Amino acid sequence: MGAPLHLTLASASPRRRELLARLGLAPDAVTPAEIDETPLKGERPRAYALRMGREKACALEAPGFVLAGDTVVAVGRRILPKAESEAEARACLELMSGRRHQVLSSVVLRTPDGRLRERLDVTVVCFKRLSAEEIAAYLASGEWRGKAGGYAIQGRAEGLIAWIRGSHSGVMGLPLYHTRALLKAAGFPLG
Repeated sequence: MGAPLHLTLASASPRRRELLARLGLAPDAVTPAEIDETPLKGERPRAYALRMGREKACALEAPGFVLAGDTVVAVGRRILPKAESEAEARACLELMSGRRHQVLSSVVLRTPDGRLRERLDVTVVCFKRLSAEEIAAYLASGEWRGKAGGYAIQGRAEGLIAWIRGSHSGVMGLPLYHTRALLKAAGFPLG
């Protein structure tokens, strides 16, 4: 019998831990990767999401498998911020009101031999046309803090979304289909 497999989640996000639990997994360690998350000049959303996932997976000194990812909200080529102020969140919501945007979620698995396996999930999300009152009420909820694009689909914002095409778990921060496929392909035991 081989040594037990060790899985480190390179994220402080409680949502990613909750999503992993849906696959029947609990990481052996949760260690956020400390990296500079500033987009490069002219960097497009797809390239940025994948680069962030790779950098997070490589930043940790951890045994076994390291699972990392990043979620980017984009309108066209514009990468929206992880809202840190109400003004940022308001600007994001006003920009996305009544139109579609993309949520790009990378998932990167560093295997025990140091190889990287990666996938990118792209989901299209469309907000209804938001009234000033709806935006104000959402901002008052505080759910937007630290969220890419200034919203959390798993909370009150879900009632403001007209439709999505793609992965709900990807919009939450960890596309489960791709995560499971990467782990399985790398030989990590799954039920």
